Amino acid sequence: MKQTFFITGTGTDVGKTVLTVLLAGFLRARGVPVAALKPVCSGGRDDARKLQESLGGALTLDEINPWHFRAAIAPVLAASRERKRVPLGPVFAHIRRLQKQFAVTLVEGAGGLLSPLGDGFDSRALLTALKATPVIVAANQLGVVNHLLLTLEALPPRLRSRAQVVLMAPPKPDAATASNARLLRQLAVPRIHTLPWLGAKVSIAAALQNPAVRRALAALTGSPENSRIPLTSPSQTQTPSDIPSRESSG
Repeated sequence: MKQTFFITGTGTDVGKTVLTVLLAGFLRARGVPVAALKPVCSGGRDDARKLQESLGGALTLDEINPWHFRAAIAPVLAASRERKRVPLGPVFAHIRRLQKQFAVTLVEGAGGLLSPLGDGFDSRALLTALKATPVIVAANQLGVVNHLLLTLEALPPRLRSRAQVVLMAPPKPDAATASNARLLRQLAVPRIHTLPWLGAKVSIAAALQNPAVRRALAALTGSPENSRIPLTSPSQTQTPSDIPSRESSG
């Protein structure tokens, strides 16, 4: 059965790209055909290039990221500056076409759940159209409980019930870091996963050897934690050697 995960967040710079790359590497190491897409972005294509590298060349940069704009502002505004438009229909159709080729499709949004992506639509509208499993990424620090509850509340009920939450550890834990997951569970937030701080530049290969990382990714995807299924080509098992610990564009 094909699966689609939509990676969104409580805002920008919370670790969406890091998580998407980790998921792609984790699934590929288990022999799962996976696509990782960032259909719309602004402020550069660095995140899309990291996704392309994580796939070992399975998709071109333009397949991963067809709509890209220079200004580091909301994509809908960046597109307007270049006198371009991003309608929902073509974005949806592009993802649907690629979904047919892979067992798992990872779609990374830009900014937070309600950040405008294009003409009259945001990540919520796109993931709803795709009927994807929402994956909400957030920094595991003071204030995140409120941010997550607001983001979950903004989801349609049928998607909220399937949502997965990933708490990304900050470089310096604060007083709330150790208790946020427990408090969220007490507030009946299901499916909470935590990832440790992976360094200022994340070594994906090293991160995927971390038992805590593997447990979180296995629980999120429903894959066996320790299975090892070799891929057909040794070059396909390569993952980006390091990426910044937070995404650099929208």
